[in-house]
Amino acid sequence: MLPLRIGGLFVLIILVSDSFGSVILPKNPTVKSFDTPRFKALNFTETAIKHGYKTEEHTVATDDGYILTLFRITKGVKCQDEKKRTPVLLMHGLLLNADCWLDAGPEAGLAYLLSDSCIDTWVGSVRGTHYSRNHINLNPDRDKEFWQFSVDEIGLFDIPALIDYVLNKTGVKQLNYIGFSQGAGTYFIMCSERPGYCDKSKVVIALAPATRHFYTKSILFRGVPQLIMHKKELLEALGVWEIFARGLPLYAFLSNACQYVQAFDFCESVLALFDAPHPGSIASKTYPSLFKHILAGTSTQNIARYGQSVMSKKFIKFNFNSSKNRRLYGGSHPPEYNLSAVSVPVVVIYGENDGIVDERDVKWMIGKLPNVEKTIAVNDRLWNHLDMVFSQYTNIMVFSSIIKYLLQYD
Repeated sequence: MLPLRIGGLFVLIILVSDSFGSVILPKNPTVKSFDTPRFKALNFTETAIKHGYKTEEHTVATDDGYILTLFRITKGVKCQDEKKRTPVLLMHGLLLNADCWLDAGPEAGLAYLLSDSCIDTWVGSVRGTHYSRNHINLNPDRDKEFWQFSVDEIGLFDIPALIDYVLNKTGVKQLNYIGFSQGAGTYFIMCSERPGYCDKSKVVIALAPATRHFYTKSILFRGVPQLIMHKKELLEALGVWEIFARGLPLYAFLSNACQYVQAFDFCESVLALFDAPHPGSIASKTYPSLFKHILAGTSTQNIARYGQSVMSKKFIKFNFNSSKNRRLYGGSHPPEYNLSAVSVPVVVIYGENDGIVDERDVKWMIGKLPNVEKTIAVNDRLWNHLDMVFSQYTNIMVFSSIIKYLLQYD
């Protein structure tokens, strides 16, 4: 394992240089394909087809003009039943996109496991990520306005648009929802801000749900967003509106290095610096795919929003300045989200070793939710944040609980 202090400094230097690299490097929303098969980055459809799964690709427009990509796995390899169960919408976490649900492979990737269980599986990607870097009017490479968003807008616009699209396409009145980290937190934002939308789900399964991050243990997750929060105006003045995107130095370095067996210990150490160590949980064969797809991009404002969340004991909206807060919110301070509006039954699954979403923050959130169906601590004391999507043991440790409640609410 890379020593924590040296490794942390090394990664922090790369993070900062990557941010400023976006000023001088051309922005390219397309995953770069390298010359050899070892380095070729397959997209969601290519990855699923490679393993025998049939897919569709859909385009969804939000009320504020963002164009989102939504994937559907129409046929699981192990599904023998022609009748599909209640549709499930899978939503990723920060700096990830739809690919994360496939990276662990057919034995552990949640999108594969769901479709093999004959569940109509829909997989979304939110604004600013690799698959959803488009807008009806704005150009992400030229228009700063494209990047003026955080989880606030994702919950207000993206999640409702994706839910409505799935319901309209499938002809059902309700779906089931699985959100990982940011994907769960933005669902709760939707319930707070869009009355009636909670009624469009039968059950929500929240995997390591991200609301506040006051007790976050990760030094990098606590430090880097706060640094960006304090330097947000400077960064945006320099043209750094998009951050941690594919094709920039950090992505290129990691995606290249982690293709080699000799580098797997280093790659595991990099993830441990952001999260918490869990040696061997992610299979060595997962790292090449993981590091081709991780860092799917987001806005500088969204990262700054996470910088605010580690400093507050409340789940609040973006804190601009006093004058803008008064204009937007009617007061000098941003208001809290109303977690009591989350009327849908919620199943919360979390890890006790999660370095990003601490169990104390999870338990605080649970105390605010009015309809918690079940709270489940994963039966592995080392289970961390990224294990929820990338661990080779997801099928054993997490999926049995997920499928239990999906079938209960089918």
